[in-house]
Amino acid sequence: MIEVAFVNKMGNDMSVVNAARVSFAKVKKGKLDAKDDKLIKYLALWGHWSPFAHATMSFRIKAPIFVARQLVKHQVGLAWNEVSRRYVDDKPEFYIPFMWRKKAEDKKQGSSDEEVEYDIMHLVNVCKETYNDMLEEDIAPEMARMVLPQNMMTEWIWSGSVYAFARVCNLRNKPDAQVETRMVTHQIHKCCEEHFPISWKYLTNG
Repeated sequence: MIEVAFVNKMGNDMSVVNAARVSFAKVKKGKLDAKDDKLIKYLALWGHWSPFAHATMSFRIKAPIFVARQLVKHQVGLAWNEVSRRYVDDKPEFYIPFMWRKKAEDKKQGSSDEEVEYDIMHLVNVCKETYNDMLEEDIAPEMARMVLPQNMMTEWIWSGSVYAFARVCNLRNKPDAQVETRMVTHQIHKCCEEHFPISWKYLTNG
């Protein structure tokens, strides 16, 4: 099961406002008002990213390797630390759909809404058994992991600025993004929207 767990955060929408206004040696206390909302909108609209870098989020995510390898491509403003099967040899978990989306006729990549039933359990079981046999033969986990497929689940801590996560969600929440990747970014979107409602509204166009 694909999971996104909130770990912690630093700052709030007021952090963005005060980071922007420090240029004028000003600091705002109390509640945000209409001027603050207007300022955040201006910053987002014109790409003034640095005030948003003072507001951060951290998540612990569990997803298949093929999803992780799409998302790890986003590097700027983000930090990523992942479970390593060089050190971990516990029982692997797998993401196993039983209905598979067909290829989209009008896209070079992606899939259609049409589905077909297909069973891969035999392949998954062979990979699991081979991996376990290799460990029993005292083969190092860093080598035995070679036989594990891309649908194996992995976990990572992903931290970064609200601006960086907005870039991720703006790209990966689009309808042409892979469904399984959107399962992750939709949850990130909801969490960021909860903790930074004004900044997130303007960074993601609502």
